[in-house]
Amino acid sequence: MINLLFTVVFTEMALILILLFRTPVRKLVIMTIDQLKQGKGPLVAKTVATTLIVVFTSVLHNALQIRKRLLDAGAVNSADEVLMVERILEASLLGFSLFLAMMIDRLHCYIKELLQVRNELEAVKRLN
Repeated sequence: MINLLFTVVFTEMALILILLFRTPVRKLVIMTIDQLKQGKGPLVAKTVATTLIVVFTSVLHNALQIRKRLLDAGAVNSADEVLMVERILEASLLGFSLFLAMMIDRLHCYIKELLQVRNELEAVKRLN
C-alpha cells in the first residue's frame, strides 16, 4: 500500500508542476480535468476522497492503539515500533495525497477563471 501511495503522491506532484507552468501539456491536462468534472466525475471524486478520509482515520486510530499499548507495557517492543512507523508513514502519505488533490482542484479552478477573465478582457479591447 505504501508503494501505491508514493506513486499517487508523485503523480499528483507532477500534475501540480504541469499546471503551474505554461506548457503544451498544460492545456491537455486542463481539458482532461474538465472532462473528469463532468457527468458522474464529481460524485466519484467525492466518494474516493471520503474513502481516503475513512482509511486515514482508521490508520491514525491504529497508530494510537499501538502507542497506547507501548505506553501500557512500559517496555519497547521492536515489532510494535515497526508497526507504528508504518502506520505513521501511511497516515502522512494519505494526508499529503488528499492535500495535493485539493491543490490540483484549486489550481484548475484558478486557471479556468484566469482564462475566462483574459477572454473577457480581449473582447472588451476588441469593442473599443
